[in-house]
Amino acid sequence: MEATQSLLSIKGLSKNFGGVRALDGLDLEVRRNRIMGLIGPNGSGKTTFFNVVTGIYPASAGSVVLEGEDITSFSPQRVYRRGVARTFQRSRLLLPLSILDNITLGDHSRVNNGLMFNLFRRKALTREFERSLEKARELIGIFDPELASNIFDPVETLPMISRRRIEICRALIGHPKLLLLDEPSAGMTHDETFRLIDDILEIKEKIEDLTIIIIEHEMTVMERITDHCAVLNFGEKICEGSYQEVAGDPQVQEAYLGVD
Repeated sequence: MEATQSLLSIKGLSKNFGGVRALDGLDLEVRRNRIMGLIGPNGSGKTTFFNVVTGIYPASAGSVVLEGEDITSFSPQRVYRRGVARTFQRSRLLLPLSILDNITLGDHSRVNNGLMFNLFRRKALTREFERSLEKARELIGIFDPELASNIFDPVETLPMISRRRIEICRALIGHPKLLLLDEPSAGMTHDETFRLIDDILEIKEKIEDLTIIIIEHEMTVMERITDHCAVLNFGEKICEGSYQEVAGDPQVQEAYLGVD
């Protein structure tokens, strides 16, 4: 399948919360191996879109199709097994646990957690642990070799940029086809944000067949990292195109800046 073909196809996607329509007939095509930016003011439906795609919220109408398969009604677990992983705007790390523990939690569906396996197949358990350790070290080492060297340290001792890197690695360890990043720079300084974007671009270069959708309010980040952008406002797509095209669109400027 060529890089220009669609990986994710969204048709007429809507989500209602009582009388509030958070998504309103959204149509979107996400091309394979691209980085798509999702832009919009607070409350425009960006995170709701992630939640519906990943099965956290059921869709009120419309469809989510991944590689030709309708996953609209899939549970979050089935969506994950189908190859979609995500991060959250608010950190969901288990701070007292180690870097390794937090990363390997993202691969739990491939780990044998059976009591008999853990009690009686000790050599196999050791091999499984060593494989997980190698995968986690390889991933986090792309971001920061020092974190890979200190992979047994608790996460609570680390700065925010390191925690964000760990969250991304936790999403990547399951080898997703589609990675959803919900404001990965939240809580970080301007300098940390640009260092993290460098990391994401390096990850994208090193991991084959990875498509990314990123929600981000820092427009200089979107200009630098995205191949394509879609802009939401009140749950509707109001503009789509390159960053330069959407940044110059009058509807987008009105959504962000208002009118006199």
